[in-house]
Amino acid sequence: MAALSALFALALLTGCTGGSPQPPSSGTPSGTASGTKAPRSTPAQAPVVFTAQGDIGVGSKARKVLETVAKIKPALNLALGDFSYQAGLEQQFCDMVTGVLGTGFPYELVTGNHESDGHDGDIATFAQCLPNRLPGLVGEYGTQWYVDVPQENPLVRIVMVSPGIKFRDGKTLDYGRGSERWKWTADALDGAKERNIPWTVVGMHTPCFNLGAYSCQPGADFTNLLIDKNVDLVLTGHQHLYQRTHQLGHGKDCPALVPDEFSKQCLGGTGGTLNQGRGTVFAGVGIGGVGLHDVREDDPEAGYFAEWSGKNVKPTYGTLKVSVAEDALTAGLVPAEGSFTDTFTITR
Repeated sequence: MAALSALFALALLTGCTGGSPQPPSSGTPSGTASGTKAPRSTPAQAPVVFTAQGDIGVGSKARKVLETVAKIKPALNLALGDFSYQAGLEQQFCDMVTGVLGTGFPYELVTGNHESDGHDGDIATFAQCLPNRLPGLVGEYGTQWYVDVPQENPLVRIVMVSPGIKFRDGKTLDYGRGSERWKWTADALDGAKERNIPWTVVGMHTPCFNLGAYSCQPGADFTNLLIDKNVDLVLTGHQHLYQRTHQLGHGKDCPALVPDEFSKQCLGGTGGTLNQGRGTVFAGVGIGGVGLHDVREDDPEAGYFAEWSGKNVKPTYGTLKVSVAEDALTAGLVPAEGSFTDTFTITR
């Protein structure tokens, strides 16, 4: 993995910030003047490829998923929370990751509920041994941050947030309507449009819409904000399933989506071939290595989903691979164990 690590370091690490948490900010990434649009990419610009998964653990299946990521050779990986599942194993988890992917690989973190309050690990410790490796990151790494990739002529802004989970004080962070974190998220998404960045991707641990036992932990208002802001793809974990929606959008007959209900009027594009601007795709990728959950195919929200896999339906562990180009975002589930796959493309 030393050669792989060196490759990523050469490609991405010039000017990178360290892993120490910074205060959340809606400012502009370093190297870009406030209010200045980023130069647009040329047709020859190479796509950005990244992977994403959550709910990982330190077992053999987690290692298989990491080995699958290594074979893909992405520019970065988004780890969507719930890492070691046990306090005191933070370094073991970090050593497992770096042993497969290399010490310089950008394995980028957002906290899950198991490490946010310290009871099954500590997000601050994970952020120290798996620090940020991407240049220009803005915010508090591990909890709430965004970054443009690549830093020059960016194709995608990745925004990572932490609604719906408790921290050490026993309270959830406030992402309610009009709160500071609501405004920070809205500003980060608006800033991508101001810079003429083609794609926006949001990552967070908890899903709103899902085919399992959990409720809408991020909150309906915050989820509808992401749809209002025309986020292209929202990535989550928490529910140990793979679950991918159609494009969900607002319109005259769907002013807002309501959890635990289905409205056909809220469907934008359906299937696997989609057009940008018709809604937001929500993809749950809680299949990073720990035990899977059952899919509830009779869930009232099932009509929103295009594809799914779980303990009782085509059980599969793996990672989502996302390729972002100027004119298309293509994503596919790459299995590490099991045979279920899914692909979808959004074009612009």
